[in-house]
Amino acid sequence: MQKCIGCKCCVVACNEQNGNPAAINWRRVGEVEGGHYPYTQRYHLSMGCNHCLEPSCLIGCPVEAYTKDSRTGVVLHNADTCIGCQYCTWNCSYGVPQYNPERGVVGKCDLCHNRLSDGMAPACVAACPEGAIAVEIVNVAQWRADFVAAEAPGLPSAGDSTSTTRVTLPEDLLPDTGRVDTQRIAPEAPHWPLVLMLVLTQLSGGAFAALWMLDILKAHAGLLLPALGSLALAGISLGAATLHLGRPAFAWRALRGLRRSWLSREVAMLSVFAGVAGVYAGMLLLNLPGRAWIGLLTAVCGAAGVFCSARIYMVPARPAWHSRYTAAEFFSTMLLLGPLFVRSMDPAGTVWLGHAAAAGGAAQLFTQVLKFLWMARSEQFELRGSALLLSGRLRRAFLVRGAVLVAVIVLSVVSFSPLVLLLALGGELIGRWLFFVSVVPKNIAAAFTAPGKVAA
Repeated sequence: MQKCIGCKCCVVACNEQNGNPAAINWRRVGEVEGGHYPYTQRYHLSMGCNHCLEPSCLIGCPVEAYTKDSRTGVVLHNADTCIGCQYCTWNCSYGVPQYNPERGVVGKCDLCHNRLSDGMAPACVAACPEGAIAVEIVNVAQWRADFVAAEAPGLPSAGDSTSTTRVTLPEDLLPDTGRVDTQRIAPEAPHWPLVLMLVLTQLSGGAFAALWMLDILKAHAGLLLPALGSLALAGISLGAATLHLGRPAFAWRALRGLRRSWLSREVAMLSVFAGVAGVYAGMLLLNLPGRAWIGLLTAVCGAAGVFCSARIYMVPARPAWHSRYTAAEFFSTMLLLGPLFVRSMDPAGTVWLGHAAAAGGAAQLFTQVLKFLWMARSEQFELRGSALLLSGRLRRAFLVRGAVLVAVIVLSVVSFSPLVLLLALGGELIGRWLFFVSVVPKNIAAAFTAPGKVAA
């Protein structure tokens, strides 16, 4: 850390070696500072991939595009296998995997594996004029037992994935040394296909649960139309999800990682849900006996799919997502929109659907208030940053979402009409958009003069 002068020769060498455009940096140089005038300190820190012992990018990848070389420990990425889902970019606390929109795939530092195999140093090591970067052999057992040397100001906790990068700190490092970019936060990418997919799958799951309840209670005769509508929305949502991929033609590969990836499990469970829902709708159409058990299975699969969706986002690298509030938010949407959708097909029908939707709206409002207070009072930079975005640049949308929830809660009980569903649907779309754009991810410290980070 004391040797690095911030010249960024390593960044240029890495880009030239790997043929990356200027905006995609597999190696970056950050800045940290500490002290008070006139006694201040500023240091630079060059960082590429840490080739962690528990690489979160590898664990989360649904298509198994990542492997860990057994001989060198280097975490390798296979671009030919990658489908561009970008899930690894959300999992890594250091922001190492970079999505290339021109190629539709992710790329990352592989420590110049080919150069290492030929006995040469990585490009960044060879280019550094100060010798600030070096490659060393790591004793895995010793490092796993004590990896405190991977901790440094301006870096996320090494314990997130057991980073193997040793950072040599200056002996006179001031205790208040920290990142210089804490006031430069910006909204992330909205991921509109995922906004649509999440809201519609949660609506569909809630609707089929409501339909099953009506079916077993014999409380309503016209179940076929809402069943077909819910099934259509489930199909639309699954189709919309593929638009998020950089290589949608290979979406089927997402089922490969069922053993460890929640994204793979979400794809599998929502596909099963759609299939069972189709069977249930068919049984309603033909008025077949014994459909109650299929209805129950449909409701369970829908809830399981929503749970898998929530678990995708509950990762340490995205602190605002890494809590039970994410699951509460998703299931509240399910409880709010599902009954409203069924009742919109027959506004004069079963009254308790409106009360169920009001309960879902109240749960959603309660969740949002508690989540905001939790983030605003946190000592963690990323959580406070999310609260600052919601109370600053995103305040108008945040307040509109809250006002819509209050209106829907009242109207669902007092004076229901199909327009209430449209109002609630619009509010939840805003909410899911806020979910994506307001998250402040963990990352290494940026340079003081660097432009705002481009969201993955």
